[in-house]
Amino acid sequence: MLTRLLPTLAILGALIAGSSIATAAITRARQPPTPRSSIASTDSLEQTLEAAERQSWVAWQHRDGSYFQNFLADDHVEVGINGLATKAQVVAFVGSPACVVTSYAVDHFRLTRFDENTALLTYHAEQNTMCGTTRAPSPAWVSSLFVRRGGKWMNALYQQTKEQ
Repeated sequence: MLTRLLPTLAILGALIAGSSIATAAITRARQPPTPRSSIASTDSLEQTLEAAERQSWVAWQHRDGSYFQNFLADDHVEVGINGLATKAQVVAFVGSPACVVTSYAVDHFRLTRFDENTALLTYHAEQNTMCGTTRAPSPAWVSSLFVRRGGKWMNALYQQTKEQ
């Protein structure tokens, strides 16, 4: 009896599998393609955030703490070799004469967009910076997380990892 049912079960299984494959293909076909405007807006966002990040390095070199007052989110967290810092601490530190930035270079920018209000900009940075008698870690890979609030992109998290 089982021997006679096997061909029938095999045919029935093939029909069910074929139906599932066809249903999946129809479902995929119904999904709209990624609009070109989304791709263009990601490119535009990458350019916007890269420009803002580059300007932060100019501000760092020129001790312009006021730039960071507008660039950083109020709940900003910075992770560095000395631990965590808040927005107020970063603004005060950048504006102080504690460090001298002789030169810097940033490149290899890459944007990862998590959703419409969250984007991560990663890149490579080198700097010739002295803070007292301590040289700033360089070269380093940087993670700079941005959030959009009230229509404005703000830096919520900044972290560097020294390259070996």
